Amino acid sequence: MTDTASHAAAGSPLPLEGIVIADFSRVLAGPYATMLLADLGAEVIKVEGPTGDDTRTWVPPRRPDGVSTYYAAINRNKKSIVLDFKDAEDLAAAQRLAARADVVIENFKPGGLKKFGLDYDSVVQDNPSVIYSSITGFGTQGEGAKYPGYDLIVQAMSGLMSLTGSPDGPPFRAGISVFDVMAGLHSTIGILAALRQRDHTGEGAHVEASLMASAMSGLVNQTHAYVGGGTTPMRMGNAHPSLYPYEAMPTADDDVIIAAGNNTQFSRLCTVLGIPEIAEDERFADVGDRTDRRDELRPILEAELAKHTAQELFEKLNEVGVPCGPINTIKQGVEYAEALGLQPVVQVGTGSAAVPGVRHPLTFSTMTPRYDLAPPTLGEHTEEIRAWLQTEEGAQR
Repeated sequence: MTDTASHAAAGSPLPLEGIVIADFSRVLAGPYATMLLADLGAEVIKVEGPTGDDTRTWVPPRRPDGVSTYYAAINRNKKSIVLDFKDAEDLAAAQRLAARADVVIENFKPGGLKKFGLDYDSVVQDNPSVIYSSITGFGTQGEGAKYPGYDLIVQAMSGLMSLTGSPDGPPFRAGISVFDVMAGLHSTIGILAALRQRDHTGEGAHVEASLMASAMSGLVNQTHAYVGGGTTPMRMGNAHPSLYPYEAMPTADDDVIIAAGNNTQFSRLCTVLGIPEIAEDERFADVGDRTDRRDELRPILEAELAKHTAQELFEKLNEVGVPCGPINTIKQGVEYAEALGLQPVVQVGTGSAAVPGVRHPLTFSTMTPRYDLAPPTLGEHTEEIRAWLQTEEGAQR
């Protein structure tokens, strides 16, 4: 259904061209995964109910044309078909789509698609080589299967919120739906691995991810502090449990992030601050010493930091190889990425239909991710996809 000629760069096609993805997912984790795959050439068919993906109504903010920026952020390069599973004809179309897809992805509550014949066990009967990706909140086995998967709930139940905020204040959620994003990324990895395995064996697979499992993995050193060391981490504001200084530090005007992660960086920090002897002080000689004695070291550093502005420290510390950065707004962050030459903003779609979007996170020496299709309006491609579903299996899309 898509002309892929414009997707190639340096004469190479995109790696996922020819892969058809039936996207039955909603909100964030699944749509984020399928957008990344679509950017790399996959044909993503977004299946929506009559009222559309919930994020279409999640406003503000809105684009100038009124479209939810939340929805637009994760749905480019897709085609939308409206199918009401309560309608026999629409359900049959959904089943035909699942039977013809290389990949099916869904994030319904466990068992929620069984009554429609769209669960893995049903789909695999007609499509034995399908890669079927399921995203849940807490897995498909045991008690967790009955709980809906909302990122905020998982942030609370995984322990993340116990790590976020000031030590003497309440727990906070992260500023983004961090485990939705992680689960989407983990699902993307799983889908690509399963496709590669299928290349070797011809067999499909059921790939399962959950927000809670992604949280356990994504909390990395914090979960392993308990699993490996029996320690239960608690919130420390912007401080790091195993490094100091590695946090927001006050200056003559604004706070600045300083991340002296090893002895060399700490020595250079002290030299810039005019206190090189502190780096030689046996109390602060090694990473563990500085972390254990942070309450002694902090006032020494803050007294010298107060003699400099944040901008001065940013320039001086980075010049000598000590990681340091300002605390930006999102606007400033995008502008800084632009100043670095990362070109974070791209035009998605063509002609008058083009809208701004955020660049795919990867760059390749042999190809360029595509930005052909603006996020679709609800049901924009329904007739086109229905017509294709009526053609013979294997017909050119």
